[in-house]
Amino acid sequence: MTLLDRLSRLIRANLSDLLRRAEDPEKIINQALEDMKEALREAREQVAAAMAEGKRLEREVESHLKEAALWEEKAKEALTAGREDLAKEALRRRKRALDLAEGFKQQAEEQKALIERLMTQLKALEAKIDEAEARKKLLLARKKGVEAAEAVRRMESKLDAHPALEAFEEMEARILSMEDRHEALKELDGQDLEKELAALSAEKELEEELSRLKKELGQS
Repeated sequence: MTLLDRLSRLIRANLSDLLRRAEDPEKIINQALEDMKEALREAREQVAAAMAEGKRLEREVESHLKEAALWEEKAKEALTAGREDLAKEALRRRKRALDLAEGFKQQAEEQKALIERLMTQLKALEAKIDEAEARKKLLLARKKGVEAAEAVRRMESKLDAHPALEAFEEMEARILSMEDRHEALKELDGQDLEKELAALSAEKELEEELSRLKKELGQS
């Protein structure tokens, strides 16, 4: 499992715990970023430790190579002095130093490859944090928008059910009823006047007919 995988599991575990407890979204986002930054700090420490180990291995290689060179010089000195036995022992120690140098060199190369992988993962984590920071701003802006819309909805809901608004609606209904009654009375009054005028007109016509008949009969 890579360093990034381990850190991702840790972050997911923390977020899952927050989600189970139904925490505030902003708190979850902030916690996620904090976990990622903490993971980044740990990753940097691991990379630094790996780099330090790589340097130590390189020093071991250099040290054993120097030791091998020193034993080779001693072997030459022993041969010059006619001591082949000492020369052989010096060469054996030279061989041992070279073997150790080769072993440490192999470890140093493996450590270098490990450091490169860790650096790649470290850069990937840094990129994820930068992306998360940018997304945080967008998500928090969206959260505020939703909260504002919800506040307006609650306010409208309260206004719809507010007693004062109900009183206004009741008063409006009463006024409309009064206006309707007034219009109805006006209409009825108009009808009564029309009837009276019609009656007067009929009476006048009757008088005119009566006068005409009297004239025909020679009555004054």
